[in-house]
Amino acid sequence: MSRPALNTFISSITLGALALAVPPAQAAEPSAKDIMEKVTVTRKLDGSEAVVKMTVTDDKKQSRERDITMATKLYDGGKTEKRIYRFLSPADVQGTSVLVFDYETKSDDVWIYLPALRKTRRIVSSQKSQSFMGSEFSYGDLNIPAIDDFDYAMSKQEPFGGETCYVIDVTPKSKDVAESEGYSKKTYWVSKDKFTVMRGLFYDKDGKLLKELVTGNIKLLDAKNKRYRPMHMEMINKQNGRRSVFDSSKVTFAPSTKDEYFTTAYLERS
Repeated sequence: MSRPALNTFISSITLGALALAVPPAQAAEPSAKDIMEKVTVTRKLDGSEAVVKMTVTDDKKQSRERDITMATKLYDGGKTEKRIYRFLSPADVQGTSVLVFDYETKSDDVWIYLPALRKTRRIVSSQKSQSFMGSEFSYGDLNIPAIDDFDYAMSKQEPFGGETCYVIDVTPKSKDVAESEGYSKKTYWVSKDKFTVMRGLFYDKDGKLLKELVTGNIKLLDAKNKRYRPMHMEMINKQNGRRSVFDSSKVTFAPSTKDEYFTTAYLERS
């Protein structure tokens, strides 16, 4: 081998060794906003049908159970999720139904049908902090918030519920958003693996801890698109001692869920 060729060969070996010696750059962590955007996508299914048991426990540890059927479906290329809840029992709420059009970038539309009044009532966006059917969940808690209405900051990473989590503070950008939701701040523990909320803390307008959310039994319902949903959601009111639990069963990934379910006409069907 000639000297120039030998020198080139030696240089190549040296550069290769140096490349192996330098550790690869670690992938940058996503921003807090990126994480919450991922959370909103991960919870959306093309369509689903489920049976849900809602248990409401008061401060005296007395519980009431309500059986609900629920269906969801995505529209507008995933930018709108439509949901319907129908109460099957007990008798005092049987036939009550709630229809939600959960929009990505504008205020949601919510209608509730009360069979005793034979009337459908629309819930305006300023009423999102109202209780969902007497539970500790508000209508806003069950909907997907508009990402651009809030500021996001990652405070730390820590384990919760058997998952390594990002801990993210979410604060409303405006007084109107805070008034509508009823919260001055929310803090979420988000699974790094599944991008689902494992825990949430909700602070009232005075900055005091109001409620705690804990989720569990996270299931992969759409393997192709990596869509997860918690089968168990528990909301604990830290100020009055009440708690509410949503336990889902018979959950089916159903992209072909009927469009007629998501109409006010179906809402009023007995």
